[in-house]
Amino acid sequence: MWPRACSSPALPSGRQRMSRTRISSRSRFSASHSAVARSSGRAKPLMVGIIRAVVVPSMPDPEKLAAVRAAIPALGAGIYLNTGSAGPIPAETAAAMAEMSTHERDLGRAHPEHFLALVERMAEARAGVAAVLGTDVDAVALTHSTTEGMNLACLLPDWRSDGRVVTSVHDYPGVLGGLYALRDRTGVEIEFVDAGDDGDDARTLAAFDTAIGPGTRLVVLSHVLWTTGAVLPVAAIAAMAHDRGALVVVDGAQAAGAIPFRFDELGVDFYALPAQKWLLGPEGMGALVVDRAATDRFIPSQAGWFSFERADGRGMGDWWSDARRFETTGFHAPSVAGMARSIGWLSMYVGLDFVYRRGAAMALAAAELLTSIPGVTVLTPRHAMAALLTFTIEGWPPETAAEELGSRVFAIVRTIPTLRALRISPGFFTTQDELERFAEAVALLAANTPETMPARRILTILGEG
Repeated sequence: MWPRACSSPALPSGRQRMSRTRISSRSRFSASHSAVARSSGRAKPLMVGIIRAVVVPSMPDPEKLAAVRAAIPALGAGIYLNTGSAGPIPAETAAAMAEMSTHERDLGRAHPEHFLALVERMAEARAGVAAVLGTDVDAVALTHSTTEGMNLACLLPDWRSDGRVVTSVHDYPGVLGGLYALRDRTGVEIEFVDAGDDGDDARTLAAFDTAIGPGTRLVVLSHVLWTTGAVLPVAAIAAMAHDRGALVVVDGAQAAGAIPFRFDELGVDFYALPAQKWLLGPEGMGALVVDRAATDRFIPSQAGWFSFERADGRGMGDWWSDARRFETTGFHAPSVAGMARSIGWLSMYVGLDFVYRRGAAMALAAAELLTSIPGVTVLTPRHAMAALLTFTIEGWPPETAAEELGSRVFAIVRTIPTLRALRISPGFFTTQDELERFAEAVALLAANTPETMPARRILTILGEG
């Protein structure tokens, strides 16, 4: 029988389930309400030289920004402009993961108390996701990635060869891969909508309106396009799809933790998200947020140890009545702890209002700086912008430009191969000075070509003797 979780009183970051037993009687970190990270096990935590900076919600913005930057060591490695791929890990998160890893190393992973500790951390991670998306914890299932969550949802309908899926030509390849597998296994038809990537909601809605026809059982789309960063009118598309009997599955990889919204107000059936991007968590973790009606309607397409409230080997298996039925197994305990700690740190100490408000301001500032540079074309629509910013530099292949910017100002950016463009993703932790230095480097590239670019200064260190 699985350990029965019980509900604790409502806490600021969402309802939190607690297992009955802890590794020890010592206080532990809670993603919901603890102000200080403490050991949750008998093994001595491994701090690996981490200095913890104290971030307090009531700090004035300048002081809070300084404290936040001190608490995220990777910000010292360069101008960090690629949270859209993987966000920088806070020192608190690294400490939580090191603590769990040390416990596993020194005491092993086979004791029942270790499993109960994992269950606790999973409850904290769910509560954190619920707080960020403004929904109930019962709606949250943990996954190993956005892609896994999307696949879990897309496989739920009872597919027949006459079924149809509508998606966008601008969706992420990892999501489309699952749809290709569905098509090749079942024979369903996939219709690709060119709904535009320039933030024209009327065009987007008209394209989906035309595509969602008879036989459409599933509409799959991104909340924020990974290419141009345009925000799609998800709620309107979901309402349209539901009117025609289709389910809606959303890739929230570039929205969750980047822009404010409430899951319940989107009106979608499934919403998949990762831990490692805007939530600043580790790789290998994510979540699938499920509407109550969809939870009640579907039996999971795959299941495992965590899918059941109780089960035995004689044919009895009671599914969880909430979204936990969509969880499987194989969760890496340090990564679960890291996800819970990152979200708790963001919501309780940094403050989501600060995260969203300052993140939007930095994205807008970057757009204004880049737009002012001759030879630079910003592809992200200003009126429908989240936190991603995509642009081209005339005469520069994106790969060459990314390498040059990394070498000159230590900028961490990425390319968008389908658009032959560069993409940056400033965060709430980015400074105006960093953006200005980055824009100066972009302007230098725009004023030259790869062939005429001035040589970089090289510091030569002479050996002794």
